[in-house]
Amino acid sequence: MMLWFRKRNRRQTSRSSEASAVVAALASQDRNRILIVASSALCAVALVWSVLALLDRPVRHVEVTGQFLRVSVPQIEQAVLAFCKSPANTKRGFVSLKLSDLQATVEQIPWVDHVRIERRWPDGVRLTVAEQIPGARWGERGLLNSRGELFLKDARYVPPELPQLNGPDGTEAQVARLYLDSLPRLAVVGLRLARVTLDPRGAWELTVTSTQTTSSGNGGVVVRLGRQDVAERLERFLSAASPLIATRAGEMSYVDMRYSNGFAVGWLDAKASLANKSNATGAIPHA
Repeated sequence: MMLWFRKRNRRQTSRSSEASAVVAALASQDRNRILIVASSALCAVALVWSVLALLDRPVRHVEVTGQFLRVSVPQIEQAVLAFCKSPANTKRGFVSLKLSDLQATVEQIPWVDHVRIERRWPDGVRLTVAEQIPGARWGERGLLNSRGELFLKDARYVPPELPQLNGPDGTEAQVARLYLDSLPRLAVVGLRLARVTLDPRGAWELTVTSTQTTSSGNGGVVVRLGRQDVAERLERFLSAASPLIATRAGEMSYVDMRYSNGFAVGWLDAKASLANKSNATGAIPHA
């Protein structure tokens, strides 16, 4: 009986040893596979970094395209190369160069509106530049673009044919919006919008000239809209007062729309003032 138990124990011990050997062999194979995969991954990463380092050469060539009146190509090239060589800019190679930062730098140049930048193999960049298009004057020396954005506060040259917009600092977009909204509507009734003014109290004035007369000689007729109900007063001006200005702008100084049920006209000639009573029912204009 004891002999039978001993043989059985020997068989169990033999089987356990074989199982342990199999597990150890499998574990060793897994470790080898992991090591191989890890080594391959490290080699691949090292290879990629090596290639990037080889390709990330300094930017030496700058190509600039666009239609230029106020901006010069050498001016843009100089700004790009200065950006790429700046010690503060750590990412300045062909591959690592951050195009959005370069774009922001170039768009700070006066008269540059927006820029599109592309990499050009092997060590260059190509810039397509669009200049600002002035849409109006702002104050004495400022210029607004067609979106109503102030892009130059002190321009060396201000085109005299541009409309004049005035207002407190920070109101450029607000004044430009009223100008853009009013311009086509005034054109329909034969008037040209020459000036829009917002004073510090918040009161609006438009200066218009007639497209039907060759010369008014007075610099235009001032339309006083005031601070309240500006849209309603402008609508009333277009329907009631604009026909008078379109035909007699040269005789008029201003039109005051701040009355509740009418408007007042300021005539340049005292005789015309007596012959043409103002069409205002209220004695005192509102704000």
